[in-house]
Amino acid sequence: MPHTKSAAKRLRQNLKRRRHNRAILREIRELVKRVKARAKSRSDLEALEKETRLAIKKIDKAGIRRVIHPNAAARRKSQLARLLHEAKNPPQNSGAAKT
Repeated sequence: MPHTKSAAKRLRQNLKRRRHNRAILREIRELVKRVKARAKSRSDLEALEKETRLAIKKIDKAGIRRVIHPNAAARRKSQLARLLHEAKNPPQNSGAAKT
């Protein structure tokens, strides 16, 4: 338990921020899962693009506000962009084996 009035306030602030940050992280995880599932099915590309944009927006905001590290935010955004690109432009096998 905190001994001073200021320490008690810091504890309250930290708990409030922790709840807020964990909610944001949970939302980001759910959005990324939805994007990955939709990219895997490749059924509705328009909805995939919409959800990817929303996920990238949330990740960007979390990175700017330091909920997650900015480099981690950039990495996650890059991964989602790659998934979207691969879903839109599936790889074409020419039949030639790579050596």
